[in-house]
Order: sequence, then structure tokens, then C-alpha cells
Amino acid sequence: QDQFEESGGGLVQPGGSLRLSCIASREIFTTSVMDWYRQAPGKQRELVATITRRGITTYAASVKGRFTISRDNANNAIYLQMNNLQPEDTALYICGSSRPGEILWGQGTQVTVSS
Repeated sequence: QDQFEESGGGLVQPGGSLRLSCIASREIFTTSVMDWYRQAPGKQRELVATITRRGITTYAASVKGRFTISRDNANNAIYLQMNNLQPEDTALYICGSSRPGEILWGQGTQVTVSS
């Protein structure tokens, strides 16, 4: 089942930028830590960034300083601003949520970085 509305992926050149969006239900959004994951073919799913209900953020070392996660409480949405994208960032980017007893993931939006 689709838990989130994810968008913003696409094809960009190295050094380019993209902004991903994820809209959740208000019920999920207001009771969960929200996350962005990514998964490249043949690789394990990687936690890229998280943001708590209070706006506290964490990042994977590989994206720190280049990616920014944020939330918009009025729209039940989180975003991932991705700057200085590199080929190794190519992956399916997946929105997720975590709350007691439940972890959910969306279908993802594809990001491809290539010249």
C-alpha cells in the first residue's frame, strides 16, 4: 500500500541539485519520526536523513553538508534538498516513518546523477 506521496526525483548532472518531497497523512506525520532512505541496485537500504517531530535532524556521513531535510507541519510534508549531487548518490529515494510499533516506507522516487 502507498503510505506517502513522493516526488521530485529525476536526472541531473554531477554538481546539480534536486528537491524531494514527501506528503504523509496527518495521522502519521504528527506521530512519527520522518526519514529519507535510499537504495541502489544490489545495495542495502541506507538511512540518509531523519527529522523528529520537534525538528531535530540527523544525516548519514556521506551526505552531511550537501543534503538538508526539513518539514512543513502545515502540509504534513518533509523535503530533502540535495545539492552537489554525485554519481554515487544515484538511487531510489524512499520516504519513511517510524513510531512505536510501526515502520512504514513509500514507493520511492528515482534520482539519477549522470553526465
